[in-house]
Amino acid sequence: MSGHYQPLPEAHRAGVSNVGAIFRSNALAFGDHVAIVDGDRTFTYSQLDARTNQLAQALMAKGIAPGERIAILANNCAEYFEVELAAAKCGAILAALNWRLGDRELQHCIDLVSPKLIITTVDLNDNLDRLSLEGIPRVLLGGPYEALLSRAEPIFPDLALDAEAGFVILYTSGTTGLPKGALISHRAMVARGLMFAAELGMPRHDHFIAWAPMFHMASTDQGLAYLMRGGTVHMIDGFLPDRIIDVLERHEMGWFLMVPGMVAEFSAALRARNAAVKGLGCIGAMADLIPREHIAEATELMQAPFLNTFGATETGLAPATSSVIPIGAAPERLPKRQSAFCDVRLVDPDDNEVPIGQPGEVSIAGPTLFSGYWENDQVNRKDFRGGRFHMGDVLRRNADGTLDYVDRVKYMIKSGGENIYPAEIEQVVEADPRVETAVVVRKPHERWGEVPVLLVVPQDNSLEVGDLMAVCDRDLSRYKRPREVHFIEDADLPRSTTGKIQRHILEQQLPE
Repeated sequence: MSGHYQPLPEAHRAGVSNVGAIFRSNALAFGDHVAIVDGDRTFTYSQLDARTNQLAQALMAKGIAPGERIAILANNCAEYFEVELAAAKCGAILAALNWRLGDRELQHCIDLVSPKLIITTVDLNDNLDRLSLEGIPRVLLGGPYEALLSRAEPIFPDLALDAEAGFVILYTSGTTGLPKGALISHRAMVARGLMFAAELGMPRHDHFIAWAPMFHMASTDQGLAYLMRGGTVHMIDGFLPDRIIDVLERHEMGWFLMVPGMVAEFSAALRARNAAVKGLGCIGAMADLIPREHIAEATELMQAPFLNTFGATETGLAPATSSVIPIGAAPERLPKRQSAFCDVRLVDPDDNEVPIGQPGEVSIAGPTLFSGYWENDQVNRKDFRGGRFHMGDVLRRNADGTLDYVDRVKYMIKSGGENIYPAEIEQVVEADPRVETAVVVRKPHERWGEVPVLLVVPQDNSLEVGDLMAVCDRDLSRYKRPREVHFIEDADLPRSTTGKIQRHILEQQLPE
């Protein structure tokens, strides 16, 4: 007898799960274990499970159905993870708003996802008051938030959520000048946790310091990875060296995140305190953007290798976060190892795989991938062509299997871990009638890796540098503001035969 076996729908459903259900299972297994430490507040798994059940029930009572969006605008605090886990349990999609954004950008991010509710803090509520929110209700963390929880029962909703359902939206810079919303599913977040544990060898009850903003993948992805397997997350609101060192002196941990711009300062803080780090498996991220001598010093001080990462909000730790820089090393090259559990190919402009040794754009498939940009079908069709995600980054595969970073397909500036697209700055500056042409290029920077430099062809000769900086201060996030401004004649702008400004030539002409 022959035939084709067709699994029951129930069998398919049993083979997947969601972030909320996985966390709840951990709460049953490790109820008294500490889940989150936030200053002098400590939450066990049982306590966090009960509070997130209450919040999930409260959200459902407000009529928020699976697939609908809620938004959060908040600094790092335990409640941020509560909101994420509650959204996971009730099927809502959480939009993680960036409090660094200017009013124009923040308005765009909210309008893009049409949230049914915004959760925020008293100090950030003023940011929302300046916007046009058309009656979107808000809940303030503190008394109003606690009152909302107190009116709900701590009952796990136990919804049959599809693993492909959207879970969280993290915003990433857009080439056209405004952020895009990257939708990350339950499947992708679970897979990111699995990859994180497998690739870095994380112990089950490990500790993690969530100091990077929660609207970034660094804290949300890895923090949830720990909470889905019994670890402890230490919440710190920003890069506060002394508070971070306090945790490092008390707890061993598998990985401590360091990003460009903080490595030298943190090393200085360690020396000033004569700190004794208890024990680290590895440190760091984005080694390409950090001076090699800073890497060598940090690894010596903390006696831990430096993680040589290459990933993105859209991909998680994939495609190439599997190698480390040894303690004390300052290598000239930074070859990377491909991450496990993903299919990485390097392709030419026609999407043909390139041979070994030849540069090609990263084309990737795998379970950690996001589900596309929210309400952006045009970009999704382009970037997901052929059923694979095209990252826009160019790598070269070496004969030994390692990957070398080459360049970006589209011009982008990476400054202190933030992605900055020149088009956004140029559009803001060129909106000023005194400006004829604005061009932004990158310049190497010892602390931040790269910084934006603004070149302007003036329409009005009375225009001054201070006028341009005032425009940027008003309409751009702080990290996107140019570090230098130079005036230039239109005739001195190098252009291709098609009239396109050649940024790489301008970079070479920048003053030291």
